[in-house]
Amino acid sequence: MTSQEWEGRMMQINSVSPIEWAIDMLDEAKTADDVQTALRCSARAAVQAQGVTIVQLEDGECHYLCEDAMSPLWAGQRFPATSCISGWAMLHDQTVVIPDIRTDARIPQAAYRPTFVRSLLMVPIRVAGSPVGAVGAYWADLHQATGDEVATLERLADAAGRALAKVPAPVGRSGAARGLADGALPV
Repeated sequence: MTSQEWEGRMMQINSVSPIEWAIDMLDEAKTADDVQTALRCSARAAVQAQGVTIVQLEDGECHYLCEDAMSPLWAGQRFPATSCISGWAMLHDQTVVIPDIRTDARIPQAAYRPTFVRSLLMVPIRVAGSPVGAVGAYWADLHQATGDEVATLERLADAAGRALAKVPAPVGRSGAARGLADGALPV
C-alpha cells in the first residue's frame, strides 16, 4: 500500500464513529467468538464504564463468558439465572439500569461485594426475538446511566443478536438456542 493509499484508509477509519466501527465488526463476525470479541472490545469505551461482561443464558444459568474490566469480575463463573441481575434482564427481556447496586434487591450482594461495581446497566442480547445473553456495563461510582448510554449499549446488543443469528450454530444448537460461546458449552 502506498503512503497516499494508507493515508486515505486512515482518514476513512477516522471518519467512522467507534459505535459504527463496532457495529461494522459485529456485522462482519463469522463466529460467536468474533461476536464476543467485538462486544468486549467496544462496549466498555462506548459507555465510558470501568467494566463490561458478556453473559450467555444456558440451561437456566448465566455463564459469564468474558469481560473487560479494571479488575476481575466473574469471567468463567456460572450463576442461576434467577439469582443474578443478568439473569433477571434476560428472563424479563428488559434493559436494567441500577444507579446504586447496594439498594436494589435484585442484586446478589455477596457476589458484588468483592468487586469495584457500584452502578450498572444490563442489556439482553436477543436472537430471533428471544434473549440468549446479555452485555453488562459497570461503574465504580454511583452512576445513573444516561439515555445515550442505554441506547448505545442496546444498539450494540441488537447488532450482536443479528450477528449471532447469522453465524454457524455450535453443534446441536440453532436459532434462539444458539449461544455466545463457540463450540463446547463451557468456555
